[in-house]
Amino acid sequence: MRILHTSDWHLGRSFHREGMLSHQAAYVDHLLSVVEQERVDVVLVSGDVYDRALPQVDAVRLASEALGRLAASRAKVVLTSGNHDSAHRLGFGSDLIDAAGVFIRTDLAGVGRPVVLEDDHGPVAFHGLPYLDPDTVKEAWGLGSRSHQAALTEAMVRVRADHDRRGGRAVVMAHAFVTGAEPSDSERDISVGGVSMVPASLFAGMSYAALGHLHGRHTITETVRYSGSPLAYSFSEAQHRKGSWLVDLDATGVAAVEFVEAPVPRRLARLRGELETLLSDPTLSAHEDDWVQVILTDATRPAQAMDRLRRRFPHTLVLGFASTTPVLGGLPLPAQRVRRDRDLVREFVAELRGSAPNDAELALLGRAVDACCEDPEVDMLDSGSERTTVEESTDFVEVLF
Repeated sequence: MRILHTSDWHLGRSFHREGMLSHQAAYVDHLLSVVEQERVDVVLVSGDVYDRALPQVDAVRLASEALGRLAASRAKVVLTSGNHDSAHRLGFGSDLIDAAGVFIRTDLAGVGRPVVLEDDHGPVAFHGLPYLDPDTVKEAWGLGSRSHQAALTEAMVRVRADHDRRGGRAVVMAHAFVTGAEPSDSERDISVGGVSMVPASLFAGMSYAALGHLHGRHTITETVRYSGSPLAYSFSEAQHRKGSWLVDLDATGVAAVEFVEAPVPRRLARLRGELETLLSDPTLSAHEDDWVQVILTDATRPAQAMDRLRRRFPHTLVLGFASTTPVLGGLPLPAQRVRRDRDLVREFVAELRGSAPNDAELALLGRAVDACCEDPEVDMLDSGSERTTVEESTDFVEVLF
């Protein structure tokens, strides 16, 4: 039997405000192509089909299309809910959908009752464990403690009870943080009381454990693996290789495992340095079409840095600063004295940027302050100051930074 292990699609998610739905649709196309070209028998989706419990309409439409196409393919599908999914919504109509060869497992009551599929060597039991929320599981199963380990341990007791009775090969799917893997910035924290990790030993005796939740691919053991997300969802994943695990089962268990890379819509780059260097360095030309995160190290913050960066790197999405100039909070408070709003704003800009605003900037700051004051007459620099609109007052941020 040939299995394709994938997870963490996060349909509907954006990447720093960049829409990803078209790229997610391209991944679905890739997935169907792999199913046909590699003659896949079973596709496993280990949780986080959606990015939120109430997914947007376009995300639901894409999921429906993906499952419809998979149902019409040569492969069966076993799909579980993750911590981002609504188990009730994702599992709606699952009894009816089973008839199409798409097995959606989101219900705690079904833990220990596998989907059983056959190959030339006999049956394979697929135990699709939904995300096990410690609070829900503790109450439903009467556990003595509230933790991910307690929840998953009890789930595996039920899985092993079935396995001991049935024998043969068994595959388990779980959405959890297993010890030995490294998280990235884009996963939602599932810790309870500071404890979120579970040991890989929980899956001992299983032919294969198809894990979801972490967005990087990981090989915990030869038979316990994370596929990772098919697309990058944070710059911390810049070095990830995205894709799915192709797993061959023979009569006794895992015979071979191969990683199938997914298409990359746009590469990620993390650049660091002074603005003028980044704008002129010829070696950085390879990143001009990448999604870019920039950390500027200039001693003072350059004006209009984002606009200037985007002239060379049009897809710059994140800009940060690592200036050696002291920031607010790093200096002792001055002696208490009455200071005007304009003085506070001027000092804030000077502290934050590392240089005092010039006359034109001071005038713009003054107008912004006036627009925010309930009684601007109290804080006028001179009687001839003009009022400005709220829309105009926000422009000073673009001018200064």
